[in-house]
Amino acid sequence: MENEILNHSQVEHKIRRIAYQIAEVYLNYDKVILAGIDSGGYTLAKEIKKTLSKIIPINIVLCKIQIDKQNPLNQVKTSLKESEYQDCGVIICDDVLNSGTTLIYAVRHFLNVPLARLKTAVLVNRNHKKYPVKADFKGISLSTTLEEHIEVQLDKKPFSVLLK
Repeated sequence: MENEILNHSQVEHKIRRIAYQIAEVYLNYDKVILAGIDSGGYTLAKEIKKTLSKIIPINIVLCKIQIDKQNPLNQVKTSLKESEYQDCGVIICDDVLNSGTTLIYAVRHFLNVPLARLKTAVLVNRNHKKYPVKADFKGISLSTTLEEHIEVQLDKKPFSVLLK
């Protein structure tokens, strides 16, 4: 069984709202890094960048985070060098926050470098956390069972969030 949680216009609205919240927090920054967890989080980061760049005139840089989701203790890789995000405002983006494992290891990686500010953004927060990590900016919070699956479609239009 498949239920549509968010349709295309609702997903766009959530992304726009997240972008405005980010703009409020990072208004006085010269440079902001949108670091998206590969692949859904990076796609979300790209969509947030499109909207955010229309709201505030700051340098918005995309960064792709690669994490082995089966073995998160393996080295985390980013498309930017540490010096490129040092002393910057960083927002780690992911499409779905489920247990928090991926997000906590991404946060841990960025803590190796002095940052001006670190926040997290997710489109869907499932509230099944096993780590003390939270989404600072979130599109929607859902109470789901562990057996249910959330599928986020941001790679092509129409965007959607489905519960399976």
